[in-house]
Parts: sequence; structure tokens; C-alpha cells
Amino acid sequence: MTSSHSNISMRVMPREMRLMSERIFSLSSLPKGFFLTVGDFPMYSQKLGLGGFALLEERFESFKSADPARISITSEDGNRLKLDAAGEHAWFVLPAAIDLLGELTARFGSAELTAVNVADAEELATAASFGGRTGLTITVSGNVLNAAPATVTGDVRKDDPLLWALLEDGVLVEADLWWRIYHLAKQALATDSVVSRRHAGPMIINEDGTIIGRKDNDDETDVSFLASRLSEREKEGAGS
Repeated sequence: MTSSHSNISMRVMPREMRLMSERIFSLSSLPKGFFLTVGDFPMYSQKLGLGGFALLEERFESFKSADPARISITSEDGNRLKLDAAGEHAWFVLPAAIDLLGELTARFGSAELTAVNVADAEELATAASFGGRTGLTITVSGNVLNAAPATVTGDVRKDDPLLWALLEDGVLVEADLWWRIYHLAKQALATDSVVSRRHAGPMIINEDGTIIGRKDNDDETDVSFLASRLSEREKEGAGS
């Protein structure tokens, strides 16, 4: 944690950033499964000094009406393609854009994609950091993305240097902002109760104390606590 001009920043690591982003995107109108493909974008954006988590917070309400299905190809000429985002956010355009760049590069040896009608188009710049993991070298100029083949080595340090930097050092996020993100993400969680705790994690604890699922307990689940609460409920039931 660092302090600068009375502004406190927290060093946040990828696990926490991915967890918060996934929960927040799950509250949007994005199709199930799709929001899992965009969970890294706020994290990369933050590391690159773009909109990051402040933008995620600011755009949250608009994400409730997001519809990636509206994105369409309007023209294609050899290895050049034009994509109409229909007002969708750049983070939701990029999965399709990167896939299309990969397909065109495989066919023609290189590719150029122009994306129009993109909300927060400056966020398209994050594509340059995602290319390596998919076997592409991507350069971004405004709303134009160019791609060429790149060798995937299997070494994160070479294939995705930004991710490696995040894994080693995380990224600084303003503390007040991070706690707002934390509380926003909590909206995706079920209300805390004995029942919700019995069904959390990789196992289910039945009311009689029997366990369904993994029993190695390496996630620090306090089974004894749950069992004791269940016993209390049984005593209360017997006394009523």
C-alpha cells in the first residue's frame, strides 16, 4: 500500500481483480459464459494506464443493456475487415475482433480490422497485449487493429509480458475505488446464511452433516462450524 498526496493506493493482484471483474460482469446483461472472456480487460486496462476499474465502475449501469450479438461485419476485402460495434463497449468487441484477426491472419498471413461505433474506443489498445497468447502480434492505431503471426512459446513471460508483470507485481488501484469495486461485486453473492455457507465452495454439507463432493478441506472450509450451527437448529426444533 502506498500514499501519494493523501491518496492511498492498494497493490492488487490478478486473482482479486479477476474475481471482482467476473462478479461485476455477471450482473450485466452479457450472455452466460461471455463475461468470462472479458474478465481480464479491466485488469489489463488498469495496468496500461487506461480506464481500468474506474471505467468499469462508471460504465456498470450501461453494461446492464450490453448485447454483443449486435456486433456485425459490414465489409470484408481480402485480409481487411470492417466491424460495426453498434455502440457496444470496446471490451465486448475485442474477443470477436481478436478471433477474426486470427482467422484472417491464418488465411492471408496478415490482417487489418477497423472497428467503428465503439464505445470507449481507446480501450481497443488493450488488444496489443492480448495478441501474444493467441499467436498474434497486434498493433493498434486508433480504431484500426493490424495483426501478424507470432510464435506461441508457452512461456508467459514471452507470450504475455503484461500478464507476467501483473502476476509478479500486481497493479496499484486507488483504495477508495477498489473498495467501491469490492462492494459492487458483492451484489453478485447470495445473502450470507447457514444454508448459503453449506453450499459454498467445492462441496455441499447436508443438514445431517454428511458431505457431498471434495473432502480434503484444503480451502479452509470450517465444517465443524457449520455442523455445530446445524446441531443448534436441531435442538431449537426439538424444543419447539
